[in-house]
Amino acid sequence: MTSTRPASQPDGIAFLKGHGTLNDFVILPDDDADLELDEALVRALCDRRGGIGADGVLRIATAGALVDRGVLASLPDGVDRADWFMDYRNADGSIAEMCGNGVRVFAHALVGTGRAEAGSIPVGTRAGARPAEVISYSGDDAVVRVDMGEPRLLGLSSAEIAGRTFAGLAVDMGNPHLACVVPGLGAADLAALRVEQSPVFDRDFFPDGVNVEIATPMVDGRVSMRVHERGAGETMSCGTGIVATAVAALADAGEASGDVVVAVPGGELAVALREGGSSLIGPSALVAHGRYRRRH
Repeated sequence: MTSTRPASQPDGIAFLKGHGTLNDFVILPDDDADLELDEALVRALCDRRGGIGADGVLRIATAGALVDRGVLASLPDGVDRADWFMDYRNADGSIAEMCGNGVRVFAHALVGTGRAEAGSIPVGTRAGARPAEVISYSGDDAVVRVDMGEPRLLGLSSAEIAGRTFAGLAVDMGNPHLACVVPGLGAADLAALRVEQSPVFDRDFFPDGVNVEIATPMVDGRVSMRVHERGAGETMSCGTGIVATAVAALADAGEASGDVVVAVPGGELAVALREGGSSLIGPSALVAHGRYRRRH
């Protein structure tokens, strides 16, 4: 795919479409942050019937341009003005601090559009710097590792989904998660749960909302997981949620660090948890590019 620079052009807004284990995104190359990325536009882009369809929007812009345009009040920790910044929006138009699968697809798109070379790439997010490494690259397919930062444990809470209450570990991955490892839950039972229904949770504990993960206990270093993401509903994968689930699964097994393979409906990803940090490795695919003509 060749480099494009969209904004509000008469022939439409240039976009890429990509996914990481079926967690899909509309990607808008907008280096100088010229595009007015409002809630209505995000909703229209993500609409699976009237738009392109996605779980969220990733705008590619420099961190400095986003500050200059007032999109960011200031540079987040560890982010330089010249860094590429993942300006992430949920499908409902709300702003999210961080998205692990999004960073992987974002880094892939930077290489695919000629904005970066395969290898190590600094990526800015609202949660701070999240360095990515494009480990392998063959055009529209890549494998990407992301430094996900240090998970922060917030305590225990619970959520109710479809009338069933799940207890879990609250984990801050730059965005909030409630990772619920359910004793005795098997993969078939997990598949039958109504995770697509909106969870009821403690809004005093999670004032900004929460992503809720339901997972099986860890067996031989593997867990299965489904997720309901705030602002998007159930998604086929969630990178930050996968790391939060690995944290909870290891804690459930009495461990604080280790390697965990997490299976989600969209595929499998590998998490490494070490003292002071975590990383996520998985595939990325770029599946389309074109121009979106906004309908009023």
